[in-house]
Amino acid sequence: MTSTIVADAARGGARDFDPPIADLARRVDGPVLTPGDPGAAAEVATFNLAVTHEPVVTVGATGPADVAAAVTWAVANGLPVAVQATGHGPVRAVRDAVLVTTSRMDHVHIDPVRRRARVGAGVRWAQVNEAAARHGLAGVSGSSSSVGVVGYSLGGGLGPLSREYGFGADQVLAVELVTADGRVRRVDEHTEPELFWAIRGGKGNFGVVTEIEIGLVPVATIYAGAVFFAGGSARDVLHSFRTWAPTLPDRTSTSVALLNLPPAPELPEALRGQHVVMLRFAHHGGDVEGAELLAPMLEAGEVLLSGVGALPYTQSDAIHQDPTEPAPVWEKGALLRELSAEAVDALLAVAGPGRHPALAMVELRLMGGAIGRSPRVPNAVAGREGAYSLLALGVLAPGIEEAVPVACDAVVAALRPWATGTALLNWLGASASAAEVAAAWRPDVHHRLLAMKRSLDPRNVFRLGHALEA
Repeated sequence: MTSTIVADAARGGARDFDPPIADLARRVDGPVLTPGDPGAAAEVATFNLAVTHEPVVTVGATGPADVAAAVTWAVANGLPVAVQATGHGPVRAVRDAVLVTTSRMDHVHIDPVRRRARVGAGVRWAQVNEAAARHGLAGVSGSSSSVGVVGYSLGGGLGPLSREYGFGADQVLAVELVTADGRVRRVDEHTEPELFWAIRGGKGNFGVVTEIEIGLVPVATIYAGAVFFAGGSARDVLHSFRTWAPTLPDRTSTSVALLNLPPAPELPEALRGQHVVMLRFAHHGGDVEGAELLAPMLEAGEVLLSGVGALPYTQSDAIHQDPTEPAPVWEKGALLRELSAEAVDALLAVAGPGRHPALAMVELRLMGGAIGRSPRVPNAVAGREGAYSLLALGVLAPGIEEAVPVACDAVVAALRPWATGTALLNWLGASASAAEVAAAWRPDVHHRLLAMKRSLDPRNVFRLGHALEA
C-alpha cells in the first residue's frame, strides 16, 4: 500500500490513493487536501517562493487531535511528516510526505500576573506582542513580527531584546506536541525534562508542536531604529562598528548590513538603486542614554537617512525593515568568534560596494550578553559561543539564479578563518548538508540530541527540513 501511495502521488494520480485519504479525512476536523484540490496551493504556500511544497496530502489541523490523526495515518502509510505554520522559514520543498499546517491554531492567552503567554502553533509574533502590550509586556521576538512564534523559538530565536533576555527558546516554559507515536504530550522542566531540553533548540525533530507557553518581559518602549550610510562609507562604518559594538551594554542590540537596494519607487529617493550600509540599533532604556550610546556611530560615515527614536515595542519591525512580501530567496549563515580588522577587510573584499550585485544583503549581528549565557533551565540552542552572526542573502531574480548561491557561499567562505564552526539553526539556509546541520551544535549537544531523537522517533518520521540524521 505504501509504495502505491507514494508512486501515485509522485505521478499526480489519485485512483489508488482515494481510499486512505478518505480514511484520514474522516478522522480530522480540518481540511484534508490533495494536490489540485481547491485551496491546496494556498494552504502550502511559503513566504520564500524558492520553495514550493508538493506533499502527498495536507492536513489543516484545528487542534492536537487533528495533528495526532495525521501523524498516526502517516506512520501507518510509511510517510514522513512535515509541519508549516506561517510559511516563513522553509528550507526544502516537502514532497512524498504529509504536511500538517497549523495556522488555524491561532489562540493567544496572556497571563499578566505571571508574565507569560500561552499560544497556538499558528500564532505570529505580532499577535502576541499586541496582546502583551496592553499589560506593558513583550515577547522576546525577532526582527519581523510576521514570523511564527513556534518555529522561531524552538530554533533558537534572536531579536532586539535577546542580548538582555536571551534567545527566544530561553523563554519557553512548556510545549504541547504530538510525537511519532501519535501521543499528545505536554512537556516542561518537570515533565519529560530531557525532551524539554531537546526541543528548545532541536526545533522540529521531535514532533509537531500544537501549543507553546512562553515568558514575557517588562518592555513597553525602546529607543530604536535604523541609520543608512552611503556605500562609499562602508569601510569606515564597518571598522567603526567592530570597535563600538562590543562596548554596548546588554540592554542594547545592534547589527549592520550591506544592502544592494533595487530602484523601487516605494523606497526613499536617497536609497533607490544604491549600495548602502544600514545600521540597526535598539536600546531598552532611556532615550537620552540610547542617543548617547548611538552617537559615535553617527559620525562614522555619510548619513543618507536616519530614523531612530522612541518606539512602542509593537513597532519594532521598523528596526530591521524586513521585507513584507514573499520572494524567492537564498541565504547562508555562519557564526563568528570575533570581528577583527582583518575579518572586516575580508568581508568588504567579497561584499563591499560593486563586489557582488547578486547579494541583496550581508548582515553582521552583535551577539553576546544573555545570548551567551545558559538560561535557568538549560536547553539545546545552538550558537551561544558566537560573538557575531553572519547572514548572506540574495533574491533569485531572473538572470542571477545561479549567481546568488555562489555569492552567498563566497561570503561565508571569506569569513571562515574567524568562524566558530557552529551555526544558528534558523539561519543555516536551504543548502545545508546533513554534516552542516550536525555541526550547528557543539558535539556533546549534538550527541545528546541524537540519543533523544533515536529514542522518541526511531522511524525518523520527522526527517524533513534541518533534521537530525537518526
